[in-house]
Amino acid sequence: MRLLAPLALLTLALMLVSLFLGYAPIPPGAALRALLGGDDPLLTTVMREIRLPRALLAALVGAALGLSGAAMQGYLRNPLAEPGLIGVSGSAALGAVIALQYGLASAFALALPLMALTFALGAVALIMVLAGPQGSSLTLILAGIAISALAGALTSLALNLSPNPYATFEIVFWMMGSVADRSLSHVALALPLIALGGALLLTLGRALDALTLGEDAAQALGVSLRGLRLRLLFGTAAAVGAATAVAGAVGFVGLVVPHLLRPLCGNRPSRLLPASALGGAAILLAADIAVRLVLPERDLKLGVVMAILGAPLFLHLIYATRRRA
Repeated sequence: MRLLAPLALLTLALMLVSLFLGYAPIPPGAALRALLGGDDPLLTTVMREIRLPRALLAALVGAALGLSGAAMQGYLRNPLAEPGLIGVSGSAALGAVIALQYGLASAFALALPLMALTFALGAVALIMVLAGPQGSSLTLILAGIAISALAGALTSLALNLSPNPYATFEIVFWMMGSVADRSLSHVALALPLIALGGALLLTLGRALDALTLGEDAAQALGVSLRGLRLRLLFGTAAAVGAATAVAGAVGFVGLVVPHLLRPLCGNRPSRLLPASALGGAAILLAADIAVRLVLPERDLKLGVVMAILGAPLFLHLIYATRRRA
């Protein structure tokens, strides 16, 4: 598809900018040599342990959120759907809060992402129980909203009852979302799950195309709605759960990116899925670059920048849709 090549080139260019951008100015040639194993151990450490994980995670998290948002909108046939609708993000955040609250994160470096991922998968299992094997899309939405609300309430309760102000401060900052100060261990944890979830979601293209005709028509064309829902839920849980586990709460990517790209894909979900993955990676890389350019001396959070950029853009899309109606 002609749209994928420009998006892939844009994502690659933004990854290179992210690698070359940092607090310490490093010439591009020296940066590339350090990535490939140069003679300067300090530059090698900066490039391989600080900048490379940050660029990789921004691309992975953006791709996971963009792809999951497109899949959710295609399955629910609702342009307002996004990954947080089924409670995966909120449940992952709750797991991370518990890890921070009880000191698990300080005792074991990967305790926070592992707890977040466990709670995300638990949320999907609970949705399957509540919605039932033959539940409709409406039942799935209601179950997801209930789990999301419960996870949000428990997260607020944990913050409210926290006896340690430092833990509260750390929780609030983590929930703002960021890919800074991450290591290759976080990449190694997130990459397999995001790849697995992404592969599951990318297989939904033809079934989602059929679903645009309605559930009855899709079943007549041989689509198993139960199998489709299982792949959607577990793919979203793996991809978004892993993304939230390593980057915190980053909103609007799964909501806005499919909206921007849908007119360019002929409104076909099968074309929108890979385009949204690349578009999500590009927009999150761009936002992370903006984080370092706007206030380089302050720890500006990625989730805050995405909210500032995403909300007005989404309002513009709503206005444009209303004018076309």
